[in-house]
Amino acid sequence: MTSGNRAVDIEKLIENAVYLHLLRLGYKVYVGTLRNGEIDFVANKGDNTVYVQATYLLSEESTVKREVDNLREIKNNYPKYVVSMDPFQAESNLEGIRHLHLRSFLKKEQL
Repeated sequence: MTSGNRAVDIEKLIENAVYLHLLRLGYKVYVGTLRNGEIDFVANKGDNTVYVQATYLLSEESTVKREVDNLREIKNNYPKYVVSMDPFQAESNLEGIRHLHLRSFLKKEQL
């Protein structure tokens, strides 16, 4: 079922793709909760933990703030990712948080 809001529907598809990819890589996947928000995916495999936020586009400052600030709240050195459909050629880094295009994320065989 769709919501009638294209951006929301696309975000759900992106979240599903990220979730299924994490499972395919052998991670146990959870939703992380923070005092003032959530982390879309906390993925554990052995001693490895990764945090992933999934969004359609980071075109608005409010979206960047929501997605990146939640990851900044986590005070450990495990990898943190924001996955989106933003059109760019190379992976970028937002203060230690890796920003990947969905296609690049789905091609990764390890995180």
